[in-house]
Amino acid sequence: MAWTWTIVALVVLVYLLLDCGWKIRNKKKNLPPGPKGLPLLGSLHMLGEFPHHDLHRLAQKHGPIMHLRLGLVPTIVASSPQAAELFLEAHDLVFASRPPQEAAKNILYGQKNLASAPYGSYWRNIRKMCILELLSNRKIESFKSMRKEELRLLIKFIKEAARNCVAVDLSAKVSSLSADMSCRMVFGKKYMDKDLDERGFKVLIQEGMHLSAMPNIGDYIPCLAPLDLQGLTRRMKVIRKIFDAFLEKIIEEHLQTKDENKTKDFVDVMLSFIGSEETDQYRIERANIKAIMLDMLAASMDTSATAIEWTLSELMKHPRVMKKLQKELENVVGLERMVEESDLDSLVYLDMIIKETFRLHPVAPLLLPHEAREDCTVNGFHIPRKSRVMINVWAIGRDPSVWSDAEKFFPERFVGNNIDLRGRDFQLIPFGSGRRGCPGMQLGLTAVRLVVAQLVHCFDWGLPDNMLPSELDMTEEFGLTVPRAKHLLAIPTYRLNEY
Repeated sequence: MAWTWTIVALVVLVYLLLDCGWKIRNKKKNLPPGPKGLPLLGSLHMLGEFPHHDLHRLAQKHGPIMHLRLGLVPTIVASSPQAAELFLEAHDLVFASRPPQEAAKNILYGQKNLASAPYGSYWRNIRKMCILELLSNRKIESFKSMRKEELRLLIKFIKEAARNCVAVDLSAKVSSLSADMSCRMVFGKKYMDKDLDERGFKVLIQEGMHLSAMPNIGDYIPCLAPLDLQGLTRRMKVIRKIFDAFLEKIIEEHLQTKDENKTKDFVDVMLSFIGSEETDQYRIERANIKAIMLDMLAASMDTSATAIEWTLSELMKHPRVMKKLQKELENVVGLERMVEESDLDSLVYLDMIIKETFRLHPVAPLLLPHEAREDCTVNGFHIPRKSRVMINVWAIGRDPSVWSDAEKFFPERFVGNNIDLRGRDFQLIPFGSGRRGCPGMQLGLTAVRLVVAQLVHCFDWGLPDNMLPSELDMTEEFGLTVPRAKHLLAIPTYRLNEY
């Protein structure tokens, strides 16, 4: 043990010397302003339970393009629309890669997934495959009947709760709905929670998201990674083992199914590339398939559920907005039937509500980190190669120079403007922008708009225990996605005419 700590001390000393060398080399270069950090730790001690809040506070002092050292890693934080546009559009190619992270190494098969793969031919090819086989408009349309079927099952359950005047755990039910939809799209069928682990899909996905988002000493001081001082790697490996067994089971089920008349699902398509002429293009092996399967499951399931949960929460906290949306639904759909996907384009106020929710509650408040592929000058500042770049979309959504009454939930602020969510308007980029923007945006928006519209149209909602709307707890729980800390419970009353 003594020898171990002696070796660690020597390695740390070497890193400190390297750190000093880095500072000397960059001293005369115009780095962005930022807080002074501690030796070795840098500014890691300044990040608490909600790093997006802490980085927002620091940016208010140091500016919208801020430099800080997280351990030994130079980190740049963009906290304004103009800064985000510089990194994600003007210099998009320079910042199109992803940094190495312990979470991607231990959970996502060494960055073989789409979200965290480094920029290059492998990432371009699997992105093309994922869009063509799962995320294209044609594929989204092909899942339309499945979405309708799963949503009707949820409405049926809530109608029964309404008859009995009991509260519904909307967080849990929306999560289950999202998991069922995701499994049917990616795996071809639904799986029960117990098929994965007794804790269930949502808990394990959220734990993986939480572990991936937590500041990890091993990411920022690589020589300490093998020591696992925070115990994060051990927890990651437990999660990885559970998911690996589940994904192996799914692959085996698909390999054993030889029905030529069966419609190929996403897993079938990926398996077909093993040993085919297109293998060189996609470089698909079993580990790649599992990484991409897990990526698609988490991305389609957790993000949509979190967005729906926050939208419903804001509607219940603001009864005026809820009533106005219900009035729009009555005018467009009527009270004789449920909402159809073809109705969504006519629901203008619903779109405003979704935008306002994403502004205040971006699902991934720091997006995923980017990495500088080379030295670059941005707005006159020197950005060193290998710098980690974070886009604080949570801070951008609260920028008082862009949004009046920024802390207020007010969908009408979008009346008469053309701001959308597609990454062109940098004051509102919950899905990112540029090369690493979310390719599943259209699928996610379709699910969020449809579920929110259906639940608001079919039911009136009251809070349990005579709780006032103003008393609804809106506390966050941090992770790569940021859901509610406490489940949303509400009492439904069916409001459609029976048909």
